[in-house]
Amino acid sequence: MSDFINQFWADYVTWITLASIAACALLLWITARKKVPVRADNTTGHVWDEDLREANNPLPMWWVGLFVITIVFGLIYLALYPGLGRSDGRLGWSAQGQYQAERTQAQTAMEPVYAAWRDLPIEKIAHDPAARGVGERIFMNNCAQCHASDARGSRGFPNLTDDDWLHGGSPEAILQTITKGREGVMPPMAAAVGTSDEVRNLAQYVLSLSGRSTDSVRAQLGRSKFSACAACHGIGGVGNPALGAPRLNDEVWLHGFGEEAIVSIINNGKHNTMPAQEGRLTEAQIRVVGAYVWGLSNKAAH
Repeated sequence: MSDFINQFWADYVTWITLASIAACALLLWITARKKVPVRADNTTGHVWDEDLREANNPLPMWWVGLFVITIVFGLIYLALYPGLGRSDGRLGWSAQGQYQAERTQAQTAMEPVYAAWRDLPIEKIAHDPAARGVGERIFMNNCAQCHASDARGSRGFPNLTDDDWLHGGSPEAILQTITKGREGVMPPMAAAVGTSDEVRNLAQYVLSLSGRSTDSVRAQLGRSKFSACAACHGIGGVGNPALGAPRLNDEVWLHGFGEEAIVSIINNGKHNTMPAQEGRLTEAQIRVVGAYVWGLSNKAAH
């Protein structure tokens, strides 16, 4: 229980827990010693609703025994396992420790399976049906939550089945992305662009880069403002994988299409994070799932 903000709360929980157990034991002891006057008909003399009388029947011994066992069990459990403030218990058990042990056991059991692909190039691993099956299961368990089960992504989460890659689609780039993660930052650019009308003119120009129907006059007015964007997105919006800057001259719109979506990003910027899988997945697992992802956009590998 190391998540307490200070020792006071750890002590508070400890004393409340022990006091509650002690109170249960005290209650049982008091009720066992208390003698209630009994009449000849085995009632206490208390009458409700004119004819309801309270009988003086003692608690069943099996119930008393279970109550005592529960108290003893609670004390033993708290001595062996975490439960009293910051105490780790005599056994030193923790959910995290058990998870790590089970994870290590599973990795050890799977090691012979991954050994067959350890030294193979990503392209060859992607060509192996068994490896693709294992990679798909890893993907479903660790990647599908964001990129969807069919790997086509959704708004804000890239499609992994096409050839549009923010940081490059080579096997090396994919493995680097999975291993170390990515941090994508588009700063708010409205101040560098100018007025709200100039921002909208720029949005029209950006739309024109992908051949979309636009207001040609406003797009031409926004052309000169694109210089503030070209430093990352390149002249003509060709993108820059080294910076993770997306192409603006294709049909792929990660954060929504249209003037309003573009204006919003220019005004507010955008911050995306791809979490690193290093530490969660083994090197062998990363290679197999990386081969699976690479194969999604290189169907000829199958």
